[in-house]
Amino acid sequence: MNLLSRWVLFFAVILSGCATDSALQKSAPASPPAPQATTAAAAAPVPGPLTPLGQGQPQSDAIALLSLPQDLWDRIRRGYAMPDLSTELVTDREQWYAARPDYILRMTERSRKYLFYIVEELERRKMPTELALLPFIESAFNPQAVSTARAMGMWQFMPATGKDFDLKQNVFRDDRRDIQASTRAALDYLQRLYNLFGDWHLALAAYNWGEGNVGKAIARNQKAGLAATYTDLNMPMETRFYVPKLQAVKNIVARPKSFNVKLPDIPNHPYFQSVPLPRDMDVTVAAKLADISLEDFKALNPSAHRPVLFAAGTPQILLPWDNAETFQRNYEAFGSGRLASWTAWVAPSNLKVAEAARRAGMSEDEFRTLNNIPPRMLIKAGSALLVPRHARMEEDVDGQVADNGQLSLAPEMTLRRVVVKAGKKDTLESLSQKHRVTVAQLIEWNELGSQSKLQTGQSVVLFLAQAASGNKKGSGGKKKESVQKAQAAPKTERLAKR
Repeated sequence: MNLLSRWVLFFAVILSGCATDSALQKSAPASPPAPQATTAAAAAPVPGPLTPLGQGQPQSDAIALLSLPQDLWDRIRRGYAMPDLSTELVTDREQWYAARPDYILRMTERSRKYLFYIVEELERRKMPTELALLPFIESAFNPQAVSTARAMGMWQFMPATGKDFDLKQNVFRDDRRDIQASTRAALDYLQRLYNLFGDWHLALAAYNWGEGNVGKAIARNQKAGLAATYTDLNMPMETRFYVPKLQAVKNIVARPKSFNVKLPDIPNHPYFQSVPLPRDMDVTVAAKLADISLEDFKALNPSAHRPVLFAAGTPQILLPWDNAETFQRNYEAFGSGRLASWTAWVAPSNLKVAEAARRAGMSEDEFRTLNNIPPRMLIKAGSALLVPRHARMEEDVDGQVADNGQLSLAPEMTLRRVVVKAGKKDTLESLSQKHRVTVAQLIEWNELGSQSKLQTGQSVVLFLAQAASGNKKGSGGKKKESVQKAQAAPKTERLAKR
């Protein structure tokens, strides 16, 4: 193509704004050296004054627009930067996924709400974009997923690890489920592991198995004079399959036709944006103001596991891109209507559930269900509880409670140490029946043998149930006297009687 032809073609592109010329497409680089964040402004117009997620500068160069991927899967492929793993386990997982097209479709459809945001964050950090596929392995992109080991959320954080990465876990919300907070924590953790081991496969193994375990496995191999790469380490079966699973999904995304897989179309455009939550608000009210279903609202705001959102603890909510302005407009038109039906109440002292429910004006069953309190438990002082918000109550929940509220429980009954004197006809069996304990317990409490016989006047220790609040009403004076004498009696006296 001569110089004149190129200039003609350049001006044609400027005027038409399209990228249909095959010659230009062929001349675009197939694999950009460093993936750059695609801005929301370049992908679509911003609907109103709300600030979208995925900030960046809009592209002004028409030629640069030609290289932008129009599909999110293509954008992910362009940012692949991890070394490929080629093992029998990878082939095994490829076949497993390819044989389950319905499962792949469910996972990928679920991912469309979150994938753009994750890719934006990876590109902003200059991290490999195949890490955006990791939630397929961790949770099948289900932010409500909970493992048997209590790992939670899309990125499957354990409680302790979540706290290490500033993921709030309180009675009103769990940030391990939060889309933005958990993604930030996961990428922080993965980058830290990569910096520690200098290898993405080892970093992924450590994300699954723990950095301490991977470090020990490397040290064992080095001590034995063996190689210490991912494939050389002795690991649990789950970790051994972990990277091959990600590699298999990566290969399927790279070449879906080769595996007879159809990936759903996911546009290269943000699905959601962040909107300020101005007041405490019921989840149902927030969904209604945004004109979306309750299911869709919870899918974007899964950390809120209560029927109300407290603005002091959850200052932002996520809404579909086209519904953010709707929410803002409807909120401004809402007027002085009631936004929240619930508020937080801090227990002033240890309380039985029935008493706390009475103070809240609720039935005990309703109160237990709302606050997830199991049977036979006592509410400890300082616990934050959800209770109805009265119509005259105008103040929202303060930040200390909304951000740090915890529910502390204790068994309703505790054991009280009591000492009784054995009568002339008392045996272990008769005392066990009289005080509703077992013979085995009497033997253990009194360090007796299985064939021991009680002597008249012998002190026998029992542990009997009493209210956890420490109320000793109903205890007879003789029993109190016996306890005092028993506590004063030296242990050697009881051993001598044996």
